[in-house]
Amino acid sequence: MLKNKRGWIRIVEAFVAILLITGVLLVLINKGYIGGKDISEKVYAFQLSALREIQLNDNLRNEVLNVPNSVIPLESNLPGFPPTVKSAIVKKTPSYLECKSKICFAERICSLDSYVEKDVYAEAVVISANLTNYNPRQVKIFCWGK
Repeated sequence: MLKNKRGWIRIVEAFVAILLITGVLLVLINKGYIGGKDISEKVYAFQLSALREIQLNDNLRNEVLNVPNSVIPLESNLPGFPPTVKSAIVKKTPSYLECKSKICFAERICSLDSYVEKDVYAEAVVISANLTNYNPRQVKIFCWGK
């Protein structure tokens, strides 16, 4: 009878060991130590920084507000996109990202015109008015890894 108990004890020990190893692996995968790198925090920090600059700089705000209604929505790769707004975004863009920006009406959905088969990170800011002009727009930045 004693030998039979030892067999059960070894089975339980093996089962507990497998559970411990599986638990450790799941924790490591969840923390990002194993698998791909998560760049989302860096991307969102860059996007918020660039959008905040556009939002707070009076010259950039005026350029966004002065885009004619007839050309909106307007992507950054098309003529008519304010060049200083585009350069403000491009100079802050990290080398590991490819980004497009778009100016849209504030009350409408603003999406990319083309499909990108990667993880796309998007952030937007509304620019509604300056001292003399009420013309609500949203500036949206779409970024993905190269």
